[in-house]
Amino acid sequence: MTAITGLRIINQKSENAEDRPEGEEKREAKRRRVPRKATPKRLERVALHYLERYSSSSENLRRVLMRRVERSARAHGTDREEGAAAIDAIVTKFQEYGYLNDRAYAEMRAGSLFRRGSSLRAIRYQLSLKGITGDIADAVIADLMEEEPDPDRRAAVAYGRRRRIGPWRRDRRDEFRDRDLAALGRQGFSYDIARWIVEAETPDELEAFIDN
Repeated sequence: MTAITGLRIINQKSENAEDRPEGEEKREAKRRRVPRKATPKRLERVALHYLERYSSSSENLRRVLMRRVERSARAHGTDREEGAAAIDAIVTKFQEYGYLNDRAYAEMRAGSLFRRGSSLRAIRYQLSLKGITGDIADAVIADLMEEEPDPDRRAAVAYGRRRRIGPWRRDRRDEFRDRDLAALGRQGFSYDIARWIVEAETPDELEAFIDN
């Protein structure tokens, strides 16, 4: 092989590598990687690692681990029912150790959502997505209503301020009125509260409600 031919081959390889999107090789390697068997010990290590990184409800952790069981069953033929039984044992153990506390998780999650401007209806829905039972959600919502006078109005102010809608818009308020009303409606706020936000003259008018 001549030096010129060798150079052409090297250049061709370089061009092919440059044509591939950044990170594609890593993604392909990850796809080719065979998942590990979902043994009880392996699942418990995964659960501990997950809880070190994220807060979780019992049901949410169960779903995370069950995905591991499903991948293991497809790749290695491991038994799904045995995996599910191992997960139940892990969840029960972690509840006894205090690693999982659905009431505490629901309170933390509800408080975070409320501060970001979620309505009580939206908070309840988000808790259900994480597997929080209705009785715990009811108790957390009741506590929030007791602590915060008119929580939906306070949340609506927080949402409007964060999204820069209604009086927080610098211009073209009339043009965006219906869009802002719809945005508040999608967050679970009543039409009366949505109008109260959108039709306020100034942000100070709404901020004063929070300060009271």
